[in-house]
Amino acid sequence: MPAQDAAAPAAGPQIARFRLSTPKEAYIAVLSLACIAASLALRYAWGAAPLFSAIPLYITLIAGGVPLLIDLGEKLLAREFGSDLLAGVSVITAILLGEYLVGAIVVLMLAGGAALEHYATRRASAVLDALARRMPTAAHRKTSAGMTDIALADIVIGETLVVLPNEICPVDGTVVSGHGSMDESYLTGEPFEISKTPGSAVLSGAVNGESAIVIVASHLPVDSRYAKIMEVMRASEQNRTRLRRAGDRIGAWYTPLAVAVAAAGWLASGHAERFLAVMVIATPCPLLIAIPVAVIGGISLAARRGIVIKNPAMLEQIDTCRTIILDKTGTLTYGRPSLTDILCAPGFESDQVLGAAASVEVYSRHPLAGAIVRAAQERGLPLEPVNLATERPGEGLRGIVAGRAVRITGRSKLAQLPSGLPRAAEGLECVVFLDNQYAAALRFHDEPRSESHSFVQHLSPRHRAGKVILLSGDREHEVEYFARTLGIVLTHAGKSPEDKVAIVREEAAQARTLYVGDGINDAPAMMAATVGVAFGKDSDITAEAADAVVLEPSLAKVDELMHIGRRMRGIALQSALGGMGLSLIGMGAAAAGYLPPIAGAVAQEVIDLAAVLNAVRVALPERDLTDF
Repeated sequence: MPAQDAAAPAAGPQIARFRLSTPKEAYIAVLSLACIAASLALRYAWGAAPLFSAIPLYITLIAGGVPLLIDLGEKLLAREFGSDLLAGVSVITAILLGEYLVGAIVVLMLAGGAALEHYATRRASAVLDALARRMPTAAHRKTSAGMTDIALADIVIGETLVVLPNEICPVDGTVVSGHGSMDESYLTGEPFEISKTPGSAVLSGAVNGESAIVIVASHLPVDSRYAKIMEVMRASEQNRTRLRRAGDRIGAWYTPLAVAVAAAGWLASGHAERFLAVMVIATPCPLLIAIPVAVIGGISLAARRGIVIKNPAMLEQIDTCRTIILDKTGTLTYGRPSLTDILCAPGFESDQVLGAAASVEVYSRHPLAGAIVRAAQERGLPLEPVNLATERPGEGLRGIVAGRAVRITGRSKLAQLPSGLPRAAEGLECVVFLDNQYAAALRFHDEPRSESHSFVQHLSPRHRAGKVILLSGDREHEVEYFARTLGIVLTHAGKSPEDKVAIVREEAAQARTLYVGDGINDAPAMMAATVGVAFGKDSDITAEAADAVVLEPSLAKVDELMHIGRRMRGIALQSALGGMGLSLIGMGAAAAGYLPPIAGAVAQEVIDLAAVLNAVRVALPERDLTDF
């Protein structure tokens, strides 16, 4: 893990800051680029002698090439035969041939690729840092003299704390004073604010609403819910399996084959020049250049489509994912409650009940108030003046509308259930009384996106998905209702971030997995999946954990990303395998003595050019990248 940043605020062990260390490969890449530029400037701009202009190249090969060759030697001892190993042989061959510029360029490619991979695989520290930044560094202790700010590390169990409006709750606890609501969607994924009254439990990391509340700490900050999520995040990164890149897989067979052909040509002829000629044309530039060019093209095309690629390797992997795991709230839904049913008692009409309820709800801060008002506005119902609007704890919302007494409350707050009230069902609900008579039950569900059904249904036929799983922290009834709506068979409901990680790991052990989510509670699962895609840009933590971020909350963009990955992978393999095939033909000719080293170098440049030009096609825009 990255080292702890000693300069971070001392806010408790659960929010320690982290930083990325710069790998040596990054320094080597910068040095190589500077030396290559200096050599070219000395040679062609100032007309320096070849021996003098080669001095920067000597620096690159000594200061940069030697450390990389040592690393490659360790891989050779470990029997890892990747494309970079053949590149190391190419560096040595280039030095023996006096092609110092070629050797320096190969060093640059090796170092740059290793540095990029280092940053891509060390995302956890950035995620943990984002988690730490989200938490407050102090809490408000309530005393007889008022409030005093204290560091989180100084909080003890039983401490009385004040959580001000719109603040993040610093510790798990219980409400002892005040009435309000909290947004706990970072943990549960549910889109609704949860009402908080004396006796209600609160969770660290939840965002307080518009009213200050007083809580008593039930856990130390280091043991609170938010700290546990950070621990899961660390464990997800440590247990993440590193997948072999396409270049490594191809190089695993190409490298020993090239060395064997070169050695055979040398032994058969007795001329070392044939070994050099084979190694020159065998230099794996289609692997070292064409595949990265294709990846860069995919990144560029995705960026123009509003998709940020954070881990380039995901473009190679996303099309191979056969298990698609989808979060519900905010991903397949809009993340807001929507009024879906008005179940009226005999003698009452839906417009009559909805109009009266919406008129009163204008004065409420209840999480469902906005959904009721929106539903009335969509029906074109006028909002009537209200008298004596009150919302006392335990009594619900009351008011006088057009001379009629209106009361809106919850089923659980009724001392006796009225006759005609339907049985409880999935989703949220409130009960409306007009002039003390039961009038209707209003039911709500999280509103699905208009494209959710078609997106889910096309995953198996179009993207060869073997499993489509709905994984949510929401309640079981709500998740099952939603799954039936979209035609999803496999569901997991009421899952914590730890549960989600366990499920993703279990699925990833059977097949490569794509996880799409939008909340902080999804971040650990994204780290555990083969590919994690953050839906939307509302959470910095989720964006840091993901391999790619879809900036626009649209499932069509997720589909575009899947097609970009498929197209990039196909073209990259065309370039790599096509280039390798032509190189194999040239290697045979060089081993037989028909291709001298200089001609082999020219032939290799032609092969490289063809492979790169083909790889550039990835960046060319497509008219339509969606198929649902």
